[in-house]
Amino acid sequence: MELKNSSRVSLFSLSGLEDETKETKHFLFSVTLICYLLIVLINLTLILTILQEKSLHEPMYIFLCNLCINALYGTAGFYPKFLSDLLSGHDVISYEGCFLQAFVIYSNVLCDYSILTVMAFDRYVAICRPLQYHSIMTNQAVVKFIVFPWVPPLLCEGVLIFLSQRLNLCGSNIEKFYCANWSIARLSCSSTIVNNVVGYIVIFVYLAHVFFILYSYIKLIRTCLKSTENRRKFMQTCLPHLFSLTNVTVAVFFDVMYSRYGSNNIPQRLRNFLALEFLVIPPLLNPIIYGIQLTKLRHALLRMHKKVNEVT
Repeated sequence: MELKNSSRVSLFSLSGLEDETKETKHFLFSVTLICYLLIVLINLTLILTILQEKSLHEPMYIFLCNLCINALYGTAGFYPKFLSDLLSGHDVISYEGCFLQAFVIYSNVLCDYSILTVMAFDRYVAICRPLQYHSIMTNQAVVKFIVFPWVPPLLCEGVLIFLSQRLNLCGSNIEKFYCANWSIARLSCSSTIVNNVVGYIVIFVYLAHVFFILYSYIKLIRTCLKSTENRRKFMQTCLPHLFSLTNVTVAVFFDVMYSRYGSNNIPQRLRNFLALEFLVIPPLLNPIIYGIQLTKLRHALLRMHKKVNEVT
């Protein structure tokens, strides 16, 4: 292991799968490859359908398209490297590659919360203030709501990565199969107070996103109780959103809690599951749930499927 200025290492080892046999890794490779191909196929299908169907050029579907793009962005930071490691058996990553992977994976998580916040606001305006919807959700506002979920998360994660790079590291073994800010900070032999403070500020900011979403849904539920039509809209468009929010929040909670306070007494396979869940379930299930639940989107997908069958 090379050291640079007593703090930089040339390689990090990823020990999440070090106890697995070669046969197990080959099995995991097959399952992971199928999972990744499904994620790419399902999310790309929704993106192309929304872009091609003029009837879906509405804020709700545009924001859903943004959510699918973010899923492809985040999973691209994990799956290709993980598949390569499973195939080669070399569970290592370069210093620069480790920070890049951590940046992509965790900025993806923050983007998810921002996109879900925008989608919650859109549903709140559509159901609680329908007469003002088109005056609020103008083309200019929609553009801002597309950009907003990306810029702050990228900046926040950039700051966290910068702070992690400043740490003096006393080791190079990361007890996961991908890189994370928290895992790198645990290798530090210098103070991580600044990292912790900034990290908790970021967590607080995005918890505020969650509280905003919950507050908007309390308003939505109160409004929907007064109207059968609004109840139908809530069941169709809001339940998938709540499912997405719950799913990503539970997954990230387990990942952060393990990364910060995880014990070696926890079985490695359970730790691997907790670390991997938010990179598998949300990007795979979110587009499926929305595709099934949203009537206009479901009909558009069926039309697209019919056209593909006619061509072939």
